[in-house]
Amino acid sequence: MERLSGLDASFLYLETPSLHMHVALTLTFDPSTVPGGYSFDRMKQSIEARLPAAPVFRRRLVEVPFRLGHPVWVDDADFDIDYHVRLAAVPEPGGLRQLADLAGDITGRPLDRARPLWEMWIVEGLAGDHIGFIAKMHHSTVDGVSGAALLAVLFDLSPEPAPDAVPPEQPVDQRVPSGLELMSQAMVARSLRPIDMTRDLVRTGRRVLNVRRVRLDPRNRAPHAKAALPLSAPRTSFNGALTWRRSVALTAIGLDDVKRLKNATGTTVNDVVLAVCTGALRNFLLEGDELPGKPLVAVVPVSVRSEVDDPRGSNQVSTMFVQLPVEVDDPLDRLQAIHDGTLGAKEEHEALGPDTLITWAEHATPNFFVNAARLYSRMRLADRHRPIANLVISNVPGPDVPLYLAGAELESGFPLGPVMDGMGVNITIMSYRGTLYWGIHASPDTIPKIWNLTAAIPLALDELLGAAGESPAAYRSEAAAAAVRASGIEIDRTGAGTEIEMEETETEETEMEETEMEETEMEEQS
Repeated sequence: MERLSGLDASFLYLETPSLHMHVALTLTFDPSTVPGGYSFDRMKQSIEARLPAAPVFRRRLVEVPFRLGHPVWVDDADFDIDYHVRLAAVPEPGGLRQLADLAGDITGRPLDRARPLWEMWIVEGLAGDHIGFIAKMHHSTVDGVSGAALLAVLFDLSPEPAPDAVPPEQPVDQRVPSGLELMSQAMVARSLRPIDMTRDLVRTGRRVLNVRRVRLDPRNRAPHAKAALPLSAPRTSFNGALTWRRSVALTAIGLDDVKRLKNATGTTVNDVVLAVCTGALRNFLLEGDELPGKPLVAVVPVSVRSEVDDPRGSNQVSTMFVQLPVEVDDPLDRLQAIHDGTLGAKEEHEALGPDTLITWAEHATPNFFVNAARLYSRMRLADRHRPIANLVISNVPGPDVPLYLAGAELESGFPLGPVMDGMGVNITIMSYRGTLYWGIHASPDTIPKIWNLTAAIPLALDELLGAAGESPAAYRSEAAAAAVRASGIEIDRTGAGTEIEMEETETEETEMEETEMEETEMEEQS
């Protein structure tokens, strides 16, 4: 039995019928490397054989009666691999758009809390006999770094699978604690809370004064040289209350191109990624005639796993609020403003302390947070106040070596973070073998043209490269090129991206051609 940390439990408390707090991953595989050939059963068996090495896959929740304390994890005595690993297929032509549509359908459904909080879907029907893979796991179980560690359990470094995981020598304790036992433990923890809270109030007060000193430092008086403040974001069309529906769009850019730009401008990879996001969002907002006159605000999760000496919990993250100057016309000026702003945001984050969010999450009162989240969602309060922030942007480091699942080579990996109420789009980026793969997760009821935003990402990179005097982007892998094409960009022979018409225009052209054919047939019949 293991009690959830306050931060892990908060992802459960925030969940509502329209707010799903799971993270997801959409992958594509080349099965030609599988010894003996691909089959769904073989891939499922390979996954099942690795589960003993990661007990997280076999644990389920047990709630404390009356929500007097945070839930606990116990081993699932009725674990069923057939429930968790499933087979699906996409329609023709089996491209990334069809895979993204399936991912949106899967991520729009909540996980069953009576079972271990994860699902995996093996997807057949992709073009070229390739295999898709969609996994979702509750955020109470993993963050970006711990999720990447789980990949190491399931994947191999060569097509020849490594030996299966060795089960623990001692049998796993499958005893479910009684309600009385859980309540007793919760009451003991509550009795210590006033002492802990007093200590944390004093420490946090000192840290807030440190943040104030950093913000008043003369070096941070430039407009963009500070962290953004919550509730300072301008309202856009995608900053409203959510429904349960989700949509997904995928694209990719080359890490080498990002590094070229970083070196040419004296910034960082994260600065360039945020600048690409800003340029894409600017084009998207201009297209909708809703460009604000002030910066957008992005919530940027920050891993503090190496800074916080606290073994409790799966999530070791904090957050920064970063300004995205979409109102600035010059792309290099936007990049410089982001560089200055992230430096200021990091200084303020360090002054506040990397463990502040984790510390105060321990004081979360389950009943209050659950009821408040449901009331906020049911009354659609996100439509009635200024946005806390406009969107979430997360950058997750991935492996730079080939990975294999049951012998199939991993080609591309698109991460998907949760969409929050009032922030109808989440942009998550993961690196793999020299390519940055972008997963855009959204509420289609607040941002229906998600692929228009996705199509603007490679173009925003080219805009920055051109402004810096660099050659256009070159896509390092076929999987990256396919992702760019799926988002509405055509790749020419030099590797540069050029804009093509979106699906809506292609549909109109097809309808015009059909109408002309019908008119010709009528004239011939006459």
